[in-house]
Amino acid sequence: MKSLVLYLASPYRGRNEWDTYLNITSAHLAAKQIWSKGHACISPVSNTAWMGEMNDHNFWMRGDLEILARCDGLVLNLGWEKSHGCNEEYQEAIRLNMTIYFGPDSVPDITGGDK
Repeated sequence: MKSLVLYLASPYRGRNEWDTYLNITSAHLAAKQIWSKGHACISPVSNTAWMGEMNDHNFWMRGDLEILARCDGLVLNLGWEKSHGCNEEYQEAIRLNMTIYFGPDSVPDITGGDK
């Protein structure tokens, strides 16, 4: 199997700043796990952490869905079911007939070993 470029859909906003911090940390750890399996990972949550005040949800989703369309597959991170944005990304991946992985653990390891 060749290396893939995978998009990580992970919740961003929390009930408060601490929850948002935990969501960003979870995305960062999931992206690290995907990278360690030999794949490139695009994590919008990590990429734009603490930039939410720059614009609204629709602004960010337009960019995120454009990035998603250029990837080989979608990885859904913990808690994605409760996230409006993650559900939009999931529906777009279905529309694009992309491979969808339910969690970083389900992404195949092409390095030949666990890291």
